[in-house]
Amino acid sequence: MYTIHCSGALRAVTLIAAAVAAPVPASPQLPAAVPDLAGLAAFEGSSLAPLVNRFASDLGALERRWRDMPHSAAREERMREFLAGWAAALGALRVAPDDVEGSIDRVLLGGEIRHRLELLARDERTLAEVAPLLPFADDIVGMLAVRHFMKPVDGEAMAASLAALAAAAEAARETLESGAAWGAGPGGDGRPAPTPVTGLRAVRVLSSHRSALGAWYRHYAGYDPLFTWWAKQPFEEVDDALGRYLSTLRAKVVGWPEDGEEPIVGDPIGADGMAADLAREMIPYTPGELIAIADREFAWCEERMLEASRDLGFGDDWRAALEHVKTLHADPGGQPGVVVRLAREALDFVEARDLVTVPPLAKEVWRLEMMSPERQRVAPFFLGGEVIRIAFPTDEMTHGEKRMSMRGNNVHFSRATVHHELIPGHHLQGFMNERYNAHRGLFRTPFWTEGWALYWEMRLWDLGFPATPEDRIGMLFWRMHRAARIIFSLSFHLERMTPGDAVDFLVERVGHEPANAAAEVRRSFNGSYSPLYQAAYMLGGLQIRSLHEQLVGGGRMTEREFHDAILRGGTMPIEMVRARLLGEAPGPDFEAGWRFYGDPP
Repeated sequence: MYTIHCSGALRAVTLIAAAVAAPVPASPQLPAAVPDLAGLAAFEGSSLAPLVNRFASDLGALERRWRDMPHSAAREERMREFLAGWAAALGALRVAPDDVEGSIDRVLLGGEIRHRLELLARDERTLAEVAPLLPFADDIVGMLAVRHFMKPVDGEAMAASLAALAAAAEAARETLESGAAWGAGPGGDGRPAPTPVTGLRAVRVLSSHRSALGAWYRHYAGYDPLFTWWAKQPFEEVDDALGRYLSTLRAKVVGWPEDGEEPIVGDPIGADGMAADLAREMIPYTPGELIAIADREFAWCEERMLEASRDLGFGDDWRAALEHVKTLHADPGGQPGVVVRLAREALDFVEARDLVTVPPLAKEVWRLEMMSPERQRVAPFFLGGEVIRIAFPTDEMTHGEKRMSMRGNNVHFSRATVHHELIPGHHLQGFMNERYNAHRGLFRTPFWTEGWALYWEMRLWDLGFPATPEDRIGMLFWRMHRAARIIFSLSFHLERMTPGDAVDFLVERVGHEPANAAAEVRRSFNGSYSPLYQAAYMLGGLQIRSLHEQLVGGGRMTEREFHDAILRGGTMPIEMVRARLLGEAPGPDFEAGWRFYGDPP
């Protein structure tokens, strides 16, 4: 609590009153940050926004409640019960036929619930698959349940359980080291040996259990003297045993040596998983059809690359032209200045053509920071939003790493991505997401998020943004990369391409630096991105481009009206963006059917 003396309080009140009464002078340096209040007051949101917010809040509360028992059957059952209850209630809900926004949210929420149920089933299958590698997992969950259900803790009994768990983990490690746990040989039980994918799944589950067990111990240690007296040493033994077992899992099954770099393994979801994820994103194409679309887009890029290469005097050797462009990079320490210049250039371009509304505050608040060397291992280019994170060499990198980073972040490659990350891309997108239909953050999808930013790369190309052959090569490099992402990511999840194949594809077909290609594939498959994320860039962009052709090309909307309407609608699968812009309320039994690309070859 702060105490204010009366004289200070009176002075503060006087100053505030004077500030409110006085006219606000226009600042010659800063743009006016006050929006059109009348326009905001008149903005009509969705009638189902409170319902969506309630679902998101209740779901978040349950997820936090069960955070201390990850990957447990009890958690799965409780979440399934919650989702099934909401699904039944939503099925009985009636929305007025002319309520477009409410009808869209009903369809979106139903799809979100179905997808979360599918993910629970997928997690359940994973737990069953890795159970032979984690024979002591149920013992960990049993101890976690004591804290979760707020039961009295018996320090002596917990110490005994911890000692038994340490022995079980050590026995499992010795069995795994011997290599006799699977197969038909002596000591084997006839089951097939685990694969690196199975091992990686087991590592993730056990890492989660180990972290939860550490939080469980810290909850009691020191606060319950008798518990600490009994359990301190057994817990330390368990933590060490689990750590050793994780190391053995990584080395023996995943193929990840203790002192070596993590291999790119990934976790393919298979054809059934792919079908479920495509349904959630309202993409009515098969993976094979999507790969055919990517092949066609890739071929278009190669043709344009040849044209740019000829304009630069390299004839049909577009790879030589690409190598030339890679040499046109900033000097060490110079990349931030390049980014600021490119950001202003893109902003001036879209504003001069009245393509989209850019609020003054959005132009004012973005900023930049340099990316750490560790982060650059999985993100060797830009990351963006309100803060654009810049990948460029640091003094601790090797000479080869420095050269590769500068070549991969040359000026013309950067010119094609700075606007993707800032304005009119992710920063503008995020700015508007927080201010219009924010409840639809629950339905966040990379087809909207990345698709929007990639669409602008396409739109700016069509409007002549690449002013030189070098600029065109920079934009085409990234466009080819996005087509390649569809090909290698879908092929990987269908188990038709390995991570190594994907790296080779990026180097040989797109022209990536080898280390950058490995980083891109690592980022794609390390588990931090959803399976369709990499494909969503170009596919989402193609969806928005198709809508643009229909509505702007057809004279029904101006450029600015079209782009503003998308931003103010909130994040959602693009087929629902289409319904919203066309004013078509989807029915409760809606099924995706929009063939935005026509019939691929």
